[in-house]
Formats: sequence, structure tokens, C-alpha cells
Amino acid sequence: MKFASTRGGARGLTFEEALYSGYAADGGILLPESVPQISTDTLKSWAGLSYVQLVKKIIPYFVGEEIPLEDLSELVDKAFSRFSHPDIIPIKKFPGGLNVMEMCHGATFAFKDLALSCLGQFFDYFLNKRKKHLTVLTATSGDTGSAAIEAVRGMTWVDIIVLLPRGRTSRFQELQMTTVIEDNVHVYRIDGTSDDGDIPIKECFADAAFVKKHNLCSINSINFARIMVQVVHYFYAYLQMRPACDGEVEIAIPTGGCGNVTSGCLARKMGLPVKLVCCVNTNDIVYRTIVKGDYSMREVKQSLAPAMDIQLAYNMERIWHMFSDGDVEMVSNMMAEFEKTMKVKVPENLRTKIGEVISSHVVDDEGIKRSMMKCWEENIYLVCPHSATALDYHYSRQGSEDKPRVCLASASPVKFEETVLAAGLQYEKTDAVVKLHNSPTKYQDWNKEDDWVAMLQQKIEDIEKTVQARNTA
Repeated sequence: MKFASTRGGARGLTFEEALYSGYAADGGILLPESVPQISTDTLKSWAGLSYVQLVKKIIPYFVGEEIPLEDLSELVDKAFSRFSHPDIIPIKKFPGGLNVMEMCHGATFAFKDLALSCLGQFFDYFLNKRKKHLTVLTATSGDTGSAAIEAVRGMTWVDIIVLLPRGRTSRFQELQMTTVIEDNVHVYRIDGTSDDGDIPIKECFADAAFVKKHNLCSINSINFARIMVQVVHYFYAYLQMRPACDGEVEIAIPTGGCGNVTSGCLARKMGLPVKLVCCVNTNDIVYRTIVKGDYSMREVKQSLAPAMDIQLAYNMERIWHMFSDGDVEMVSNMMAEFEKTMKVKVPENLRTKIGEVISSHVVDDEGIKRSMMKCWEENIYLVCPHSATALDYHYSRQGSEDKPRVCLASASPVKFEETVLAAGLQYEKTDAVVKLHNSPTKYQDWNKEDDWVAMLQQKIEDIEKTVQARNTA
């Protein structure tokens, strides 16, 4: 398997090279040069497999021979060893056709743990072999940062820099990042949104010489390995709902930067019969893009689902590439126009193709609270505010199902005390919550007037000096 940029400027990358990459030098992001095809017979043969077994079946299509199957099996087992539920992502079935896939049983109680636990193992595997150091850069809207930190904390060959939006995550989410005191973890609270944090990171990646010199990498869903692992939970959800492989399944997805949705699109391209619903909060760029063809930036609004408070849905570029059958010229032109004007109109024929697979649903804060309350009253079951956007879609369509539907529960409600209380529900402080609030913290603040690009570059230089000093000691 080889990988290429969505804009055509980079081709023929190996999985290991893709694993280390962030934005490509041409500004694009990576996808496989060809999409593996899964036959109906193969799909049927996977019915009854556990989630971990399914990971071991699907990942080799993308990794190829770069990681021998025996080694890959060990890495996968180690990646999921810290999950608290034996099924990893169990599906809870409730009356009225409500099926909730719990994706919050990892170390940081969010679905990002599924992919990032594997990425950490892949990094460790290759870097130990090469005796090579990597510096990971990521901006987070809430959950990516903590899951990325947990995946690489304490590793000899990896340092991670995380930019989190000060005051725009839940207190629990912030503490999951700022209480990690390992030397290879560097956390900065920025005076801005997560979209603002993406800007200095993208500028760093635009300097190919700087990237090569310091071995820079991204660990958010810019990194294709994240997309790859997330493909698996769509296959798992499908096989749990239709083990006979005899029809479609609809997946309702809490949506921010569209990384998870992109994985669903890739699963569909591989032959999985799924329809996808992007469930968004009032930051509705994804809804406007899918329904109206209007990909345009607006001011980010703070909502009760803070991890989805974004307007720069950068994975939309991958979706355009997949549904245009790899038209790199069109994608490049669209992104050039967007980067110049902060808006672009999606061609109608492309929007129509996307609309055949993906629909969208907008939920405001009142809808989030209402769906959280409804789920509790009917099922004595508490969901987080992001998961509630998927449930709101289900409740709006309840009784009209023509296919099984799975709602993705992207995080645990334990991370969102403020919203649980705002919804009129009870919040129980677990031992994990109490421990987190009593832990020491380590972070620095970056203010609006600071030069974030220069500060980020300086930190990267400082890390490089430390690594060199350690290696020569």
C-alpha cells in the first residue's frame, strides 16, 4: 500500500512515512493511492469476530508487509490492553430502536483512544527500530490532546506538543492534559479556539526543511493512521447489527473536524453498506457543506459540546477527494480558493455524490440538553453532550427507520460535569474525577498578542537540543 496527497504533490509514500507525516508539503493530507475492496463473502466471514480480531483483519490492508502479522498482533493487543470493557466498544440496545455504541472505555474516556492507542504502538515500533526521535504537534478541541498524550507519555523517542484552547474545554478535559508531568509532554493553553491552534502548526508543516530537520509529525486526524484504525468500528457496528450482511446500516456520528466521518467514508469505499449522518452543534460548517455546498468559515461559537466547537473541518478535503474519484486538480483548486477567501462552493455534482452517502443534522444547546434528559428518563442511561447530538438525530427520526441505526457515543459523560448539571441531571464524582482534580499541573499559557509560530518553532528547537544532548551524553 502506498499513500498520496489529496492535492497530488506527493505520491508513493510508505505506511511508515505516512505515519510520520502531518500536512504534506503541498498543503494536502494523505489517503491511500488505492482503496482495498472487501467482498461480501469476506465481510460475512468476519461476522462474530471481536473488535480486536477485526482490527487485526483490517489494518494489514493498509500496513502491508511493513509490520509482520505476528508483530502487528502484539502491538494491537498491547494498544487495547488498557481498555476497561472486554468488548472495547460494546453496543447498548434500548427500546425504540436506540442502539448506542460506547466508545469511551479507553484511558481518557473518549473515542480518540481507539486509534491513538494504536498510533502510540506504531510509533514505538518503528522509532525503536530506527533509533529516531519524533516531535508530535497537535491542536485539540478537547479529546484529541489527552488521548494523544496518553498514547506517547514517557516514550523515549517521542516528544509531544499540545495546544489546547484555554477556557473552551471542560475542566476535566483540560486537567487530563495539564496534569501529565512526564518530560516528553509539553502542554500550552492558547488564548483562542482549536482552529486558531491549527494555524501555527500548519505553518510549521509548510516548511519542508524544518519538518525534515526536526522530524515533525501530527497525531490528530490529519494523520492517516488515525483514519485507518477508525475504519474498524464501522465494520464492527455493521456486523453487530447485520451479521448476515443483508442490507444497510445507518451510523449517526457526533462530528467536529470530520476525521471519524472520513473513516466511515473510507469504509463505504471499501464496500461496507453504511449510510452516515454528521451530527453537529451550532458550529454548522459541516451541515452547510453537505446540505448546501457552502464550505465557509464563521466565528466559532462556544457550545455545550465543546470538542465539536470548530469551523475548520479539514478532513472535508479528504471527503472531496474520495467522492471525486481522486480529482486532485479540483481538490487543489477548491482548497486554494478556500485558503485565500475562507469560503468555497462545492460543485453540485460532487455535493450530490456525497449526499448519497452522508446527510447531516444540527443540534443547538437546548436540543443537547433535551436529548440527554430524554435518554435518562427513558433508559436511566447518561450520555455526554457530544453523543447527545447523535441521539437527537435518532429521536427526530424515531419510528421512520428503514434500516438499523447506531448512534456513536463518542465520550463519557464523566468528562462534562458542567453540561450534565446544566441538563438537570445528576453528576457523580468517581475516584478518577477526584484524583484528577487533586493532581499537580504542568503547562504554559500563550496569549493572543504572542507570536505563536515563533514560539512553537522555538520549542521544537529546544526539544531537538535536549534530544541531541541526551544522545551524546
